[in-house]
Amino acid sequence: MLNTAAKTEAAGAEQELTDGFHLVIDALKLNGINTIYGVPGIPVTDLGRMAQAAGIRVLSFRHEQNAGYAAAIAGFLTRKPGVCLTVSAPGFLNGLTALAHATTNCFPMILISGSSEREIVDLQQGDYEEMDQLAIAKPLCKAAFRVLHAQDIGIGLARAIRAAVSGRPGGVYLDLPAKLFSQVMNADAGRKSLVKVIDAAPAQIPAPASVKRALDVLKSARRPLIILGKGAAYAQADNEIKAFVEKSGAPFLPMSMAKGLLPDLHPQCAGAARSTVLKDADVVMLIGARLNWLLSHGKGKTWGEAPKKFIQVDIEPKEMDSNVEIAAPVVGDIGSCVSALLDAMGNNWSAPAADWLNAVKTKRDDNVAKMAPRLMNNNSPMDYHGALGVLRTVIKERPDAILVNEGANTLDLARGVIDMHQPRKRLDVGTWGVMGIGMGYAIAASVETGKPVLAIEGDSAFGFSGMEVETICRYKLPVCVVIFNNDGIYRGTDVNSAGSDPATTVFVKGSRYDKMMEAFGGVGVNATSPDELKRAVNTAMDSGKPTLINAVIDPAAGSESGRIGNLNPQSVLKKK
Repeated sequence: MLNTAAKTEAAGAEQELTDGFHLVIDALKLNGINTIYGVPGIPVTDLGRMAQAAGIRVLSFRHEQNAGYAAAIAGFLTRKPGVCLTVSAPGFLNGLTALAHATTNCFPMILISGSSEREIVDLQQGDYEEMDQLAIAKPLCKAAFRVLHAQDIGIGLARAIRAAVSGRPGGVYLDLPAKLFSQVMNADAGRKSLVKVIDAAPAQIPAPASVKRALDVLKSARRPLIILGKGAAYAQADNEIKAFVEKSGAPFLPMSMAKGLLPDLHPQCAGAARSTVLKDADVVMLIGARLNWLLSHGKGKTWGEAPKKFIQVDIEPKEMDSNVEIAAPVVGDIGSCVSALLDAMGNNWSAPAADWLNAVKTKRDDNVAKMAPRLMNNNSPMDYHGALGVLRTVIKERPDAILVNEGANTLDLARGVIDMHQPRKRLDVGTWGVMGIGMGYAIAASVETGKPVLAIEGDSAFGFSGMEVETICRYKLPVCVVIFNNDGIYRGTDVNSAGSDPATTVFVKGSRYDKMMEAFGGVGVNATSPDELKRAVNTAMDSGKPTLINAVIDPAAGSESGRIGNLNPQSVLKKK
């Protein structure tokens, strides 16, 4: 029902009125958007207050970028646009990083920002927080819209929702100038102006010829490999994907946020034999995965010398042939494509060659066996493997918990060590490999799913969003944050040979991040051994209390840039 703002006398009859504030709120509610992440301030302070009073959950953050990351991952988890609400100019710019991140990762998100008045902005007359926000946002998101009149609020939000979730999902910017909120109109006309979006992301059925072509190529393989990307996880076609992979008999390699679509302990999982399967496969099928830098662009020494044919399943036609020739493109939404492939396989699909399956199994088992002793040490101070070994056990015992992970070494090693058992339980930095997503993701994961969250953070990565531990405590969320603290970026052992300042990668020695959580009423723990870490995490997960564990890691542990050190240019010149 429309929230009316006021009533007035008109020609002797009482007329019901509404305004921009109420129309925005009613348009959101009409379309099932019941959560907003943001930072209050001019000109959206009252919009947040009124949305909360109308039954929308409004979570106020300490920085817009973190609120934006929360909205982005909410979109991934729910397949509805996550909404981030910011003030104008600086607040908008803070949210823009998350909006671009959402677009790059194909997460549906809407950044709604208040803005200065058009008349003054267009003449550059110096309004409060003056900025042409629409023009700045356009190159960084999937679509951008501005609403100038109250009667267009319904259609503006409808366009934003449809753009965010249809086709390849992404970020959308919606610009709401301050003057819009106080515009008044007839309530009945306002009610009629609202739009409920119907079938915002319609199924896109693949062409039958493309399905047959893909299966013919897959059937011709002696050494097939299936790569599952986060697009496959987003699709929530879990049963169909599992059935297809198992029916194919092929080894599968999950990208990090696709882990758990099939359990990492599944007999066909080749995660522990990644180098072998990429190098030796002769047919590679990509499902919701892109041949970008994370897969070495489909070429080079990572992919070996063996000739390869690629099958790619993706909703975006322009993704095909982006790096290498795609022999069998299948264009459509993941659920429809995988269902069509599964139906067309018939009941007599032949398993891959036994020598291929045995080679993958042998390599996987060998690598797991080599890693096992390193995960069982109880060193103090801890190394990464000892600490991750106990967290691996925690997740195994609590498969329903959501794991958030960021950092350099902390991210790289956790991705390989910690097995996932259910889909969409691992959330990490995604396509850009950014730092700073941790606390925003953790908050949204808890709010959107109601599940306990374990956030494993490098000490550097935590610094980008650490103040949001106050937000976690304020909303009493069941989030346990573990900070791998080795006193610096990559390592805490660098030395500045030219002066007295600390080296550029070194932090304060012996920092106690746990005291931050205690300052806001949460639980802080300092853990110096894997045994202490395991006890602290289990206690936190059992209690559901906001907890931060300062996990003391050997400062010498870690490598330059983690496992992507090759991307960090080094000078070849020697100092004279």
